Amino acid sequence: MTQDYGSARVNMVENQVRTNDVTDHGIQDAMGVVARERLCPPGRAFLAYAETPVEYAPGRFLMAPRDIAKLLQGLRPRPGEKALAICAPYAALVLAEIGLSVTALEPAGDAAEIAGKALADSGVAVVAGDPRTAGADGPYDLIVCEGALVEAPKAWLDALAVGGRLGVVERDGPVGRAKLYLRADDGALAARPLFDAAPPMLKGFEVARGFVF
Repeated sequence: MTQDYGSARVNMVENQVRTNDVTDHGIQDAMGVVARERLCPPGRAFLAYAETPVEYAPGRFLMAPRDIAKLLQGLRPRPGEKALAICAPYAALVLAEIGLSVTALEPAGDAAEIAGKALADSGVAVVAGDPRTAGADGPYDLIVCEGALVEAPKAWLDALAVGGRLGVVERDGPVGRAKLYLRADDGALAARPLFDAAPPMLKGFEVARGFVF
């Protein structure tokens, strides 16, 4: 039986996005048309609209729909802005649908190859690079990542334009917290928490644990 992805997409927006206080109609509309299944590996497309992260490349995960919708709403994306999506191919597609100019950065290898094929003809520019030093070609109005990390890297913060926003989940335990960073007019950085979330840790940014007897 062929799965009805269109109906699954509508159900996702109705049951995972709107019911979690995502009131931004631009985000709702974009998530209602972006084909999330195109980012899923063969045999896992049935998970595209489930309430769970989906591994799109070894060690790389799409954030659960509820979490990415709330994170994008906190970022307040606007058409015409310049965005960087770090290990965030679904967010890249949603932002492009809203009207932003989007670069998707993935590590060289499987992730970059898979994202390049999945995002072909989407208007998103896919580049291979090191996520730890992403943003060197900035500044950016908006930066987003779909994986969790202990804290936002300095390179990402430095890549924010005046008025630029970074959305990321910071996590060093079972549950993390989505956080919004904002570059003020005087160049200073402000930050505030958005909501609790527990996406998988971004590969290469895992918490280092010391040896314990």
